[in-house]
Amino acid sequence: MDSKLILATDRGVEIATRTNGDWALEHRSLNGHGATSVVAREGTIIAGTREGLFRSADLGESWQPVNDGVTKPHIRWLAYHPQVSDLEFAGTEPAGIFRSTDGGDSWQEASEVNALRDELGWWLPYSPEAGCVRGFAFLEDRGYAAVEVGGVLRSDDQGVSWRLAEGSDGKPRFQSPRSGQIHADVHSIGVHPTSKDLVFAATNAGLYRSRDGGGTWERINRDGYTRAFWVDDRDPDHILTAPARSVGRHGTILKSVDGGNSWYDFSAGAGTPWPDTMVERFLALGDGSLIAILDDGRTLISESQAPSWRQIFSDAGRVNAASELEQRLSAQ
Repeated sequence: MDSKLILATDRGVEIATRTNGDWALEHRSLNGHGATSVVAREGTIIAGTREGLFRSADLGESWQPVNDGVTKPHIRWLAYHPQVSDLEFAGTEPAGIFRSTDGGDSWQEASEVNALRDELGWWLPYSPEAGCVRGFAFLEDRGYAAVEVGGVLRSDDQGVSWRLAEGSDGKPRFQSPRSGQIHADVHSIGVHPTSKDLVFAATNAGLYRSRDGGGTWERINRDGYTRAFWVDDRDPDHILTAPARSVGRHGTILKSVDGGNSWYDFSAGAGTPWPDTMVERFLALGDGSLIAILDDGRTLISESQAPSWRQIFSDAGRVNAASELEQRLSAQ
């Protein structure tokens, strides 16, 4: 069966198909809307833009705006609950969280996130807006959200309500946090499928891990400014991280097989260190290969446990995010 990858690019949404191991762009749609994020599941694609949300039920042939309840149109991140049908989330700039239980027909805003944003004064170093939500992770009833610059949010009711994780004070600063706390500038977050308490987060100051649901944190990689990481679903000690010397400068890819005690280079074929870019997102595909989206819009793929990165989609627009179409619900 052919695999399909949905790309959110600066010129719209592009559909790519892999046949006999080779990826090729199939068609582009949502023209004129730079797409910042995308999710694709159960035959439906939802794309985020700076002008709101769009949905397609026919592989991008047609699109409809789906913004009922969305008060902040600049979408920074989209995610779905891996175990619940028609449960999607949008993170916005300024920082806000929207939840849909009907496949995007309508959205409910988390007012408590707005209150935290205003009370604590979340902000962005590159925008006048009050912070942004740029990452989600869900397992069972638990949810986590990454706030730039603000910290980590936690939900215990499938994203209905949110609060600061205990190991995140929510104060938007670049200084080193107190022992056991996470850096406030959080760029992405993930929860391991073996435990809803085992959480990883990429920050301005490296990669952090919590074993108690965000109550306390330890920094397991200190190699630099980090936006992206990947953890093996089968082995939480098998980790990739993608630090840079500074924002978008001299980025690389590192690997650990011992839970972060030691790291080695995992960037063969990628041409690192990249002088003017870094990894923005990782995406694991169903066949075991791994996609790396760089912040300059290039897309790389590694198809084995040995580092063997190569560029794909060189004729696509600037890629901001991607989602594999045929993703199934996890076991309940």
